[in-house]
Amino acid sequence: MKHGGDLSEAIERFGGTPDQWLDLSTGINPHAYPVPDRFSDKAWTSLPAQSAQDQLIGAARQTYAVPDHLGLAAGPGTQLLLSVLPQLLPQGPVALAAPTYTSHADVWTRDGRKPVELSSIYALPADAKIVLLVNPNNPDGQLVDVKSLLEIARTLTERGGYLVVDEAFADVMPGSSLLPHMGNENILILRSFGKFFGLAGLRLGFLAGPKPMIAKVSALLESWCLSGPALELGTAALKDQAWQKSMTRQLADEMADLTLALQQNMLSVFGGTPLYALAGTRSAAKLHDALAKQRIWTRVFDYAPTWIRFGLPGGAENLARLTDALAAVQKDL
Repeated sequence: MKHGGDLSEAIERFGGTPDQWLDLSTGINPHAYPVPDRFSDKAWTSLPAQSAQDQLIGAARQTYAVPDHLGLAAGPGTQLLLSVLPQLLPQGPVALAAPTYTSHADVWTRDGRKPVELSSIYALPADAKIVLLVNPNNPDGQLVDVKSLLEIARTLTERGGYLVVDEAFADVMPGSSLLPHMGNENILILRSFGKFFGLAGLRLGFLAGPKPMIAKVSALLESWCLSGPALELGTAALKDQAWQKSMTRQLADEMADLTLALQQNMLSVFGGTPLYALAGTRSAAKLHDALAKQRIWTRVFDYAPTWIRFGLPGGAENLARLTDALAAVQKDL
């Protein structure tokens, strides 16, 4: 599975219709930020205004605690933002803390600079110019502390290189973000909007870093890269601090319930974040298929055949459905 979140493969292999499936293959919040019944007429009929983008950037700066001396760009999802980085960052060897989200390796490989995979971020190659890290990591939730990241970034800055940190899941782990602690180091931070706010289809993401580099990214994106509805809804959600605090607590509670359910069904949970749990079992692929026959879609990994990842079910009824399915299929495995 290259990515989660697409039921096309599940339906092709196991049948059913989308409404019959419980999709646990992603790390997207199942409790989406409430979308208004209608957007303003301007959101649909007018070209996106610079003032609307400025409001979005201002709201993101506050939510993500972006220091004033850093630049911040918004784009149609972090997937697109990370794909432009090979065009702009310095030439030289690239290293990637792995295993992790595969798109980081893909975009650099297409540029002719296949990353060297690091089993530990602390074993920095002597010639590395660009280091890529997902923090907290996907899929195991591993978190590198701020002090260590700053030390790595300063080493790379001295080499004329960059540290690129994908903080897609930092929203659900308060205190994990490097952003508030950044000085003049060559660091670029990616922040996803869709995962925590549960609005992946809106396609919105952010990139923070030194102002000259962010200006180059913004120039590549050009005008009107964000739709009017994305600007309007993104700004409202980012300003809604009460919803964010309440949702952070709710996700932590639901993950505790999911972890307990998995453990009670003989699965060893050894990683994750409040949006997904990573479990280990010698029969991961068989378990994945057995659950799929009951219209429950999970995430397995070609590079780790004993791993299986579960996103949050999104409520007591769906958790009970998963628990009953696990109890049933475990008898046959």
